[in-house]
Amino acid sequence: MPSNEQRREAAKRKLERQLERRAERAKKRKQLTIAGSVLGVVVVVGAVAVVFALTRGGDDESETTTASATPSSDTLIADGRSEPLPDTVTCAYPASAQPAAKENTPPRTDGVPTSDEPLSYSMATSQGNIGLTLNNPKSPCTVNSFVSLANQGYFDGTSCHRLTTSASLSVLQCGDPAGTGMGGPGYEFADEFPADQFAEGDPAADEPITYPRGTIAMANAGPGTNGSQFFLVYGDSTLPPAYTVFGTIDETGLQTLDKIAAAGVEGGAQDGKPAQPVDITSMVSDL
Repeated sequence: MPSNEQRREAAKRKLERQLERRAERAKKRKQLTIAGSVLGVVVVVGAVAVVFALTRGGDDESETTTASATPSSDTLIADGRSEPLPDTVTCAYPASAQPAAKENTPPRTDGVPTSDEPLSYSMATSQGNIGLTLNNPKSPCTVNSFVSLANQGYFDGTSCHRLTTSASLSVLQCGDPAGTGMGGPGYEFADEFPADQFAEGDPAADEPITYPRGTIAMANAGPGTNGSQFFLVYGDSTLPPAYTVFGTIDETGLQTLDKIAAAGVEGGAQDGKPAQPVDITSMVSDL
């Protein structure tokens, strides 16, 4: 019968082999898929601060935990969390380096619910209505912030400042009152689903996944820098799982986004201001 020491060594060797295989898969997939598109967007993030990067106990138990913490990239967003959250969570919204682009009061931090009670908002724009359904069980602190800002009229009278129309990235970005891609609410908060489904240092966290058409996700400038900017996915988009998913878009909203995308980007580019201005006139709860 093997000793405890032998079992530990066997588990360690097995884990090392798993990590090596994941790292090799991540390297190959990066080379074959998003070497151009995601890296190009990362350059944009470096230049424009808060724009998303469109582009984070026993011996045997440790091995099991590490393996189960790596979800399947093909079904990650559709499947949801590997384990449900408690009924309520505590959130943190520390001050960001940049002051608020528009006056607001930070959201509550204690007793934030994670219930699956539907939260629906109508985002009225100059190009048509976009219905949003928010997902508390996936990303409660993100939903808590979004609802707080929406209910304060933070998004009203702002513009969606960025449209991307490439084959691998099809999104409209909104939520910056400054309209520059650098504005935020004056506070920031941690990444949630799907970023928090990966153990620290897991190579799979760098592997691209599909953010499907109809997804609402947070833009960021790196881990833990979420603020008020969000993006609406109107076509399946390939990104690392570093952008918090917090809801879905209704069919009417997708039709509105398709119309905006069809008009293209200013100057005929694939990334920039929408050729047809998209102004948010109101963001109100449907309840």
